[in-house]
Amino acid sequence: MRSLPIAVTLVLSMSSLWACGKNSEPPPPTSGSPNARPESGPSRPRAAGAGQPGGASQAEQMFGSMCAMCHGSDGTGRGPASASLNPKPRDYTDAAWQASITDDQIKEAIVKGGQALGKSPMMPAQPQLADQPELLNGLVQIIRKFGKPAASQP
Repeated sequence: MRSLPIAVTLVLSMSSLWACGKNSEPPPPTSGSPNARPESGPSRPRAAGAGQPGGASQAEQMFGSMCAMCHGSDGTGRGPASASLNPKPRDYTDAAWQASITDDQIKEAIVKGGQALGKSPMMPAQPQLADQPELLNGLVQIIRKFGKPAASQP
């Protein structure tokens, strides 16, 4: 007799789980008050950075969380982790370095890591980015922006 309440609870729990994923579309607006606020519901997934004014793109988020620790958020190679690194991380603001390297070489360094290219073994590989060209291109654009002189102010 004790197992009956447990069985009923289990059946009710399972039925509520089945109902949760039944419909991924938001509910239709109510036909009640014309001033009623629209009901909320699941939204469609958006591309990273799309429709987010001032929001960070996926590449900016990745740079901030993975690259800036060593290369710095300003690209100077003086991020919080750089003090303990030898050799020091690349300074992306160095115009001579920017002129000496191609976008494809930057991408290769990101995907394969430093050690694979005879550079610092502390630069980790990001092989998952080989199949994400838009994200990889975004990271290259960020790196290239560090090499451009700041616009002069009046």
